[in-house]
Formats: sequence, structure tokens, C-alpha cells
Amino acid sequence: MTTGARTTSLVMIDCDGTLFDSFEANRAFYDEVLRRMGRPPLDAEGRDLAHHMATPLLFAHLFRGDPAGFEQATRVARATDYAPYLELMIPVPRMVETLEWVHERHDTALATNRGASITRLLARFDLLHHFDLVVGIHEVERPKPAPDMLLHCLRHFAAAPSAAVYVGDAPGDREASRAAGVRFFAVGGRVPGDVDLPGFADLVAALS
Repeated sequence: MTTGARTTSLVMIDCDGTLFDSFEANRAFYDEVLRRMGRPPLDAEGRDLAHHMATPLLFAHLFRGDPAGFEQATRVARATDYAPYLELMIPVPRMVETLEWVHERHDTALATNRGASITRLLARFDLLHHFDLVVGIHEVERPKPAPDMLLHCLRHFAAAPSAAVYVGDAPGDREASRAAGVRFFAVGGRVPGDVDLPGFADLVAALS
């Protein structure tokens, strides 16, 4: 594991794949949306994309060339309650302890491609008090991989990009970090980062 020696004032953190193993939760939700539409469940590529892609981008991919399908999927997803799927969300090891440590020492923001479900997720796992700011797709014009969420956080805290990091696990997280000019701490080895963390709990050592 490489470490980041520069002073950090703002730590921005992704949700899916970083704080939670949400693969089964997301797969089950989108399969239910497709079932209600009379469509087959996600294929292997769709399951992977559903793990880290914002809903509008996922539907744009699944229904490319089919605007009616895109509109229907959007309507059905909005009418489908995500709450039952929260029980399938699995916190990563030492998630709470790591968030407590980070929040005691840094400004913290959750920057996620989730929309309305993020409020229920934070309430279900009692996590809201670990973040000074929560930014989802409804707070910005464009979801990741665009940098809008991270730029929003930088403006909110009046933080320089050089004093901020983004902790994530997916290619879109890395792209957003690059575009915002902040260091990317990559969790889990799926993509390389400026700092590579085997697990989320290794963030403590990286920031120490």
C-alpha cells in the first residue's frame, strides 16, 4: 500500500463498493425494475455496471436506441421502493470505526451516484453523523464520472484540490478525481489510484 504524505483537509468518500458491498442489493433492485417492465434480468455486463453506474447512465446503456424503454425504466425505478434492498447491503470491515477516525480529523463528504436511496441508507446504518456533507445525483447536474460532485464538495468547504482526496473503487471514481484535480485513493485493487488501499480500513494508515 502506498501512502499519501500531503496534508489533507477534505476527505470525500464513495458509497457503493467503497463503504458497502452492494452488488446483490443493486442487482436485485434493477432486476425487479426490469421484471415490472416485462424484461429479462440484467446480464453479466449489466450487473457489473449496476454496481457503480448512476441509474440514468445505466438505463441509457441498457436502452440505447430505445428512448421509450429508457423513459419507462426511469418511471418504474422511481416507483420502486429501494428500502427492501437495503437489507442486502453489506458494510465493509471496520467501516464505522474508520469513518469515526476520519471524521474526527478531517472535513468529510459522501459523494455518491445514488439518488433518493442514500437518505434511507444513511438512516438504516446510522451513518449521517459521520459526514459533514452528502452529495448525490440530485445535488449536481451530472453524475460521476463527471467531476460535478467533487467540485461541489470543494466549493462547499472552500478546499483547494491539492488538500482533498476522493476515496473510491471504480473507474468512474478515478475519472471524476482526475477531472476535479484531487488525489484518488483506490480501494480494493479494482483500479489503480494515486494511493492504493487493500481495504477501506487502510485509509487510516494512508492519512496518518
